[in-house]
Amino acid sequence: MLKSFAALALRRFRSSDAVNCHGQQLSQITKIWFTPLPKDSKWIAPCQMHYVENGKEKSRDIVKLYDGVLVVVYNISRKKLVYVRQFRPAVYHGILAGNTLEIPKEEVDLMRFPPELGVTLEPCAGVVDKTKSLADIASEEVREECGYNVPADKMERIFEFRSGVGASSAALTFFYCEVCDQQKVSDGGGTGDEAIQVVELSIDEAKTLVQKGATLNGGPGTIIGTLWFLCNKI
Repeated sequence: MLKSFAALALRRFRSSDAVNCHGQQLSQITKIWFTPLPKDSKWIAPCQMHYVENGKEKSRDIVKLYDGVLVVVYNISRKKLVYVRQFRPAVYHGILAGNTLEIPKEEVDLMRFPPELGVTLEPCAGVVDKTKSLADIASEEVREECGYNVPADKMERIFEFRSGVGASSAALTFFYCEVCDQQKVSDGGGTGDEAIQVVELSIDEAKTLVQKGATLNGGPGTIIGTLWFLCNKI
């Protein structure tokens, strides 16, 4: 099952990669393996919630996550939307395991399951793990990931929604900003050990992301942000 599902996903990914990401290599991943989640995870906290509803006791498994910000970035100099590409381990595992809760017990065969399966196309985004305003965090992420210097007061707050409401429910706040070439202060790419690639798409290319039958390696934020822009700024 894993082999056939991964083969299908890889064909889909390569098709969109050739159109949207211009064939650029993102990073070189040489080894992948899985282990149980440590109790002191820095980023998530799983738990079980118990409650009584209409006289019946119920329980649900929950994964607590930090809130986040996402930014739709539009370069008015070149009329391009700015996205980022990066390897997402959770996406890779989701494709590897398919619709099961299976956790591989051995090192993954990267010839059968190439790391490209886990590369996503997303809007600029970041975790709310700092004592700063959401606009300040959004501004910081645009500078670090995309290389544009955008003041926090130029971040247009769009809306907020909840992600993964079945098992997790982080609040995600969307912002929009317009940039020009003169605001470019670096190549972006993130900080520390992040391996992020900046991708610019034309309006027509962005429309292909949300057309009927499209397949995309990316979260709902990619679709939501693109649709919002096409509905409100074109």
